[in-house]
Amino acid sequence: MDLQKQPQQPVASADPAPGGMRASDADRDRIADILREAMAEGRLTAEEHAERVDLVYRAKTLDELQPLVRDLPAASDPRAGAESYAYDSGAPDGPPDNLVAIFSSATRKGRWRVGGRTNAFALFGSVEIDLTEALFGQRLTVINATSVFGSVEIRVPENISLRGSGSGVFGTFEVTTLESGDPEAPVVVVNGFSVLGSVEARPKRGKFVADLQKRLRKHFGV
Repeated sequence: MDLQKQPQQPVASADPAPGGMRASDADRDRIADILREAMAEGRLTAEEHAERVDLVYRAKTLDELQPLVRDLPAASDPRAGAESYAYDSGAPDGPPDNLVAIFSSATRKGRWRVGGRTNAFALFGSVEIDLTEALFGQRLTVINATSVFGSVEIRVPENISLRGSGSGVFGTFEVTTLESGDPEAPVVVVNGFSVLGSVEARPKRGKFVADLQKRLRKHFGV
């Protein structure tokens, strides 16, 4: 008996939103950077920031990303490219700095150039980040700190802005909020989580970032 030919099924479209251009990882990262800056400036609360960042990394298309920053001053079309979101054209666009201490200690202090992002992780160990003599190559610096049976300690100069968002489970998360009177001063945002450990960020008494622009020009030979 002849087999009946089955009608060919149409191939489903790979685009979840007809007419919408797929978003890349770089597009999502640029929108996330805008949201971090908005939280650093106090335009978004920590809860609003967390909610929007979650939507950023769920987004499939550029059309889904744009509404998340439409009410922010840094907002622009994600198609415009990274230049639209750069905080400092002289800052390198590289991977984050990583400080890891597992049954040990890790320290970053002295005169060093601070990157845009730093990840600190302590497991039965301690991490110390001292920014009091550091050179800030960009206005916004984000430190993601995680402590499990350990400690992450961050020290900053007294004349910058310091903000934080985090929590502790049988541990502590403590950030001493600072608001600099200089609108061009560096902003450090500490995002943290501790389990039976501690994450602490506070100013170091008597330490200041002085003549920031002059120091940057001298350091980079401009």
